[in-house]
Amino acid sequence: MSDGKAQTGGSRFLYESFDAASARIEANERIAKLQFDTMYQRLGRIETLIERLEKRLWLMVYGVVGVILSQGIASLIDTAPK
Repeated sequence: MSDGKAQTGGSRFLYESFDAASARIEANERIAKLQFDTMYQRLGRIETLIERLEKRLWLMVYGVVGVILSQGIASLIDTAPK
């Protein structure tokens, strides 16, 4: 074992130690990474939906302003002297 090579024969557990704590930590890190990736995907979808909603809102505001301006101009044309 001093040369850095695993010995042949016998149980591998006699030569390679199994660290349950590090395996648990690695599993928790993988789960946390998956959870964060999923969260970032959801946040991306939410941002996209908010941008679409904002575009619709501005379109509605411009439409309302357009209607008000057209009514104002129509009333000015109707009251103009002939």
